Amino acid sequence: MTHDRKLFGTDGIRGEANVPPMTPELVVRLGRAITAVARRDSGRVPRIVVGKDTRLSGYMLETALAAGICAMGGRVLLSGPIPTPAVANLTQSMRADAGVVISASHNPYHDNGIKLFGPDGFKLPDERESEIERLLGDDRALSSAGHTGSRVGRAERLDDASGRYIVYAKATFPRELTLNGLRVVVDAAHGAAYKVAPAVFAELGADVTALGVSPNGRNINKGCGALHPEHVIREVEKRRAHIGIALDGDADRVIVVDERGQIVDGDAVMALCATRLLLAGRLSKGTLVATVMSNMGLEHAMEAAGGRLERTAVGDRYVVEAMRRSGYSFGGEQSGHLIFLEHATTGDGLVAALQVLAIMTREQRPLSELSRVLTRVPQVLESLQLPRRRPIDQMPKLSAEIARASAEFGRGGRVLVRWSGTEAKLRLMVEGPDPSRLDALVQDMAAAARADLGEGA
Repeated sequence: MTHDRKLFGTDGIRGEANVPPMTPELVVRLGRAITAVARRDSGRVPRIVVGKDTRLSGYMLETALAAGICAMGGRVLLSGPIPTPAVANLTQSMRADAGVVISASHNPYHDNGIKLFGPDGFKLPDERESEIERLLGDDRALSSAGHTGSRVGRAERLDDASGRYIVYAKATFPRELTLNGLRVVVDAAHGAAYKVAPAVFAELGADVTALGVSPNGRNINKGCGALHPEHVIREVEKRRAHIGIALDGDADRVIVVDERGQIVDGDAVMALCATRLLLAGRLSKGTLVATVMSNMGLEHAMEAAGGRLERTAVGDRYVVEAMRRSGYSFGGEQSGHLIFLEHATTGDGLVAALQVLAIMTREQRPLSELSRVLTRVPQVLESLQLPRRRPIDQMPKLSAEIARASAEFGRGGRVLVRWSGTEAKLRLMVEGPDPSRLDALVQDMAAAARADLGEGA
């Protein structure tokens, strides 16, 4: 089924704060629409958890959202700055009717966004987002359902939101283990996890060096965190730490660094965790779910361990949808969104880091050694800026080059060509055993794409 959504992308609404669509005026209406849908679904006065990251504009949008919810008679539970997965967890544990996160994830501070969670802690499905979006344009529905007098809603602070999340995150780490004796460097990107991340690792016994924990509203993701792991790498080397953990602004993804200062990306972390879960009989149906962007080496690692890899479109919501549809328990993205459905309903950078630390602690082996479970297939990736977009199946020269490259590799390689979700950029990816051929194949495809969209095409 297709859903006509102009505002909601694959991860909520996002844009520059105080510029349409991310204006307080729209967010008031959004608060009204969310509350109307939640009331209809639950049949009662809705309770809605609202969390945010550390952006300056979070105050403006949080207040606007709360006003919209209260105008429709809803109750607002304000958690303040906490990770996106913490809002999902609180929504579920407090039996709330919806959860809203005000964050633009890894974007710079002047952007902001809105993500929505249902009462089960999972991101709202497309059809619910479409319904909310339709309501936004329906003045009569939004104004006629407004509340007056004693039926106006109220907002209250959830004073212990951070503490609740710290307890929950620690509970995902095996009870019989501790982090005693481990030196951990964590970079919270001056974002949502600036308080909770150092606390979680320290309370489990680690010697913690904390970076990116001084947010000022304008420094979130700026030269730090998962987008800039070089700071963690430098600190790991300086302190001879056992692991470095770099989170993004809302802490739903993580980049891990081993004791040698080498990045261990999402694919390597997935290979490590999935093979151990498989061995323990805890990987549902022996299947790991990843996107089309994950390296073929991940497929090989799973097959060698007796499991299998299932691929989805790019976007963590599609990974989660596939997992829920087929009853799988673990999946993620190369970028570091890792979803352990045994513990969480969405990507959680802290929970993922704790699962890696549990393997290191249990096996008493350094991360550089453990991450060798993944042997990457050589890959070339190029983004091609083009004058306009056209469906790939209507680009005959490019289609012919894709077919030629695929035939050359057979089962030993992979060709992936797709448009960016937001701009006229063509993503070209080729993987294969012979690195010397990859560049030439990508350049041939790029030339074909330009010819398809050239003058007079």
